[in-house]
Amino acid sequence: MLPGILVLPPARETNLSQVEATVVATFSQRMRVRIGAGETVAARIKGKKLRPVCGDRVTIESIERESDWLIVDILERRNALNRPNQRGKVEVLAANIDLLVVVAAGTPKPDWFIVDRYLCAAKDMGADALVVQNKLDVAAEADEFLEYRRIGYDTVGCSAATGANIELLRSRLGNRVAIMVGQSGVGKSSLINCLLGDAALRTAAVSDKTSEGRHTTVNSEMLTIPGGGQVIDSPGVRDYAPAIDDSSIVANG
Repeated sequence: MLPGILVLPPARETNLSQVEATVVATFSQRMRVRIGAGETVAARIKGKKLRPVCGDRVTIESIERESDWLIVDILERRNALNRPNQRGKVEVLAANIDLLVVVAAGTPKPDWFIVDRYLCAAKDMGADALVVQNKLDVAAEADEFLEYRRIGYDTVGCSAATGANIELLRSRLGNRVAIMVGQSGVGKSSLINCLLGDAALRTAAVSDKTSEGRHTTVNSEMLTIPGGGQVIDSPGVRDYAPAIDDSSIVANG
């Protein structure tokens, strides 16, 4: 090597190929994505500006000598479930949803205003809505729940504990992409366990001290239901409000 000449090592090629995929699980800066109809792979996000969520269609790049893939772009969303965060910015929770399944139960004490707000979100994002009252083995169908049925909302009363009306719930989901939302402790994960036919998801009892559900679903995950359809299990909430802009209010009347 001649004096004063710096020889650099050859550049390492990282971008081997690009394909489209669907985000099926989120873990902060890491994701699991599904390529095509079956294979799922681990992926991480390129840069700090991308914010993929469960249900997003994304472009991913393979990385040489690594099993991880790199998410480099988010494709246009058909719709998005969102809410304002504590800084007043819009936070997207899930994307490309066909059906919003709003779950309530006798315990914890149902907050029907949260149900109303989720139904507003479904209307705003152009998704179908289904109101579910779980834990019918503990409490009868509430008057408020029956009112949703009376005014025309699709409703299912069921029990994850006994299996009552689980097949009816399965039929309502059909082959659509659904997301289960609602207060912590209403049994969303238990309902999904019944639909899956196993106990794949963690559940936790309602806190005796606060009567509020413990947050057991740390990250969102899209699961394939045997026989068709997919459902996203999302973290439970103690409050919810959709982020609705003025243009959507005008557009939807």
